[in-house]
Parts: sequence; C-alpha cells; structure tokens
Amino acid sequence: MKRVITYGTFDLLHYGHINLLEKAKKQGDYLIVALSTDEFNLKEKNKRCFFPFEERKKLLEAIRYVDLVIEERSWEQKSQDIKEYHIDTFVMGDDWEGKFDFLKEYCEVLYFPRTPEISTTYIKERLSNK
Repeated sequence: MKRVITYGTFDLLHYGHINLLEKAKKQGDYLIVALSTDEFNLKEKNKRCFFPFEERKKLLEAIRYVDLVIEERSWEQKSQDIKEYHIDTFVMGDDWEGKFDFLKEYCEVLYFPRTPEISTTYIKERLSNK
C-alpha cells in the first residue's frame, strides 16, 4: 500500500483544499492529513482559526479522499511522521516549493500548484471588506 501525507490548517475549507486533497490521494492508496492544532497555528504561524481544531478535523474526515487525520503540533515532526506512518510520498502546495526538500531522504516530495483564484486568506479578505 502506497501512503501519502500532507499538512495544513484547512480553515474555511474550500474547493482549493479539495483539489489538493484529490491530487494527493491520486499519488497513493492511503492519504494522511496532518492538521495544524490551534496552539501550533497561534504560536508558530501567528494565525487564529475561524473553526477550532476538532471542527476542522470533522470536516476533513468527511472528505472521501482522506483516510486519517492526525495532529500537527510542530514544524519538526514531519520526518518522525514519515517514519512512523511509513510514508511513501509527501505532498504540499507549491507555495512551499523547496522548503521540505530535506524530506527527500525519507520519501518522494511533491509540490502541487495551488488553485489560483481561491485561498483562505482571499476568503477572509473578501468577508472583511463586505
């Protein structure tokens, strides 16, 4: 079985997220999503989520492409997750291009183009302007 992992906050879930998850799932048989905890988002990313972790987790678990959702608690856990979950392919959006190349010693690393016209930041900006 070929295992794939991706990481993210997945706040204000939108079709760009779905596109990424669908492409990620096509890379293997089993897709794990490491979902950033509220604490990690606030402390390390300086982001406050609209939806709390448990709600974002429920949304992801309801998507047919996602097989397992785990917590992302730190930047450093990626290599440990790859070993623990026997990951074959690591997937991220191309806005992270090159940032995770150090993981190539453990698995294949792919960066997919983002859906250009949509992002959580864009949604938040549009809502704040109304």
